Amino acid sequence: MWGSQNPLPSCVNRPSLCSTVWDQFYGEPVVKACIENGAHCIDICGEPQFLEGVELVLDRKARESGVYVIGSCGFDSIPADMGILYTRQQFKGTLTAVESFLTANTGPEGVCVHDATWQSAIFGFADAAKLHFLRKQFNHKSLPVVGAKLKRRGSLFYCKGIGQYAVPFMGSDPSVVRRTQRHLYEEHQQPPVQYCAYAGVGGLCSALKLLFSGLFFWLLVKCSLGRRLLITFPEFFSWGMFTKAGPTQKQMEGTSFCMTLYGEGYTKGHDPSQGKPNMRITTEIRGPEPGYVATPIIMVQAAMTFLNEPHSLPERGGVFTPGAAFARTSLIQRLHRHGLNFTIRDQQGAS
Repeated sequence: MWGSQNPLPSCVNRPSLCSTVWDQFYGEPVVKACIENGAHCIDICGEPQFLEGVELVLDRKARESGVYVIGSCGFDSIPADMGILYTRQQFKGTLTAVESFLTANTGPEGVCVHDATWQSAIFGFADAAKLHFLRKQFNHKSLPVVGAKLKRRGSLFYCKGIGQYAVPFMGSDPSVVRRTQRHLYEEHQQPPVQYCAYAGVGGLCSALKLLFSGLFFWLLVKCSLGRRLLITFPEFFSWGMFTKAGPTQKQMEGTSFCMTLYGEGYTKGHDPSQGKPNMRITTEIRGPEPGYVATPIIMVQAAMTFLNEPHSLPERGGVFTPGAAFARTSLIQRLHRHGLNFTIRDQQGAS
């Protein structure tokens, strides 16, 4: 770790960049140590329990110490969080709602993920009730709904835009985006953007297999024996997607991702409280293999942005999401130059 009273980010190294499961159990002492020693902290953790818990417990201490703690600085939260900010910047009017769809492209070797991510999901679902209790302690008021209310989709549906069946995305993106939108609303009076996240799962057979596996996973994760089985045999319970060895070099080379954001809102001069949205926009974010290629790129560029643009960060320290910390920086341009491309596919009036 490196960092001091100067604005230098402290990058917390781990055996695997995807092993964010350790943050849920051991991350808080690391963040406390950073704050006590004046070391800024950039992390790739993606567990909402940890991220929101750190904000609840340590945000005031970080502010008093002038320390910046920025979580979720990897895949997939920076593409989603910064992607909404990028879409808002490019939108010719008032952006009010966004749906994101994450899809993966794989080569002949298929796709594989290290089982640390699998373990993170296991413990995250097991502690879902604690997350609900944690959020109540913030005592936040509900964010205002600007424009037409965004309707949540079902558990399984076909999306014409991506040409696949899709399910609700179970990662931390909704949590991270919601916290960013609250920060921008409360600190900068920007109207919050509604957000829902989904993931493409392929054809109908793949979708049904996923639903069956998800139901089985949900039943097992509720008891200690089930969790032990899930942790011991990740390949069996995930149809070979999660392994203790992680992806091979060929699998990483053949894998890429695309996050498509469908936004809607109102043209300039049109009152969002009147009528349906009259403008649509589609943003695409493309990049290499998410866990071992895209995430290191994102984390390093987040750290470089922090180093080089301290005057564009929030005025005081604290616990931040990527969007809250980097909204006024050149992070998106930096990511562009290193293989993560943010582009507007189209923008047009609603039919």
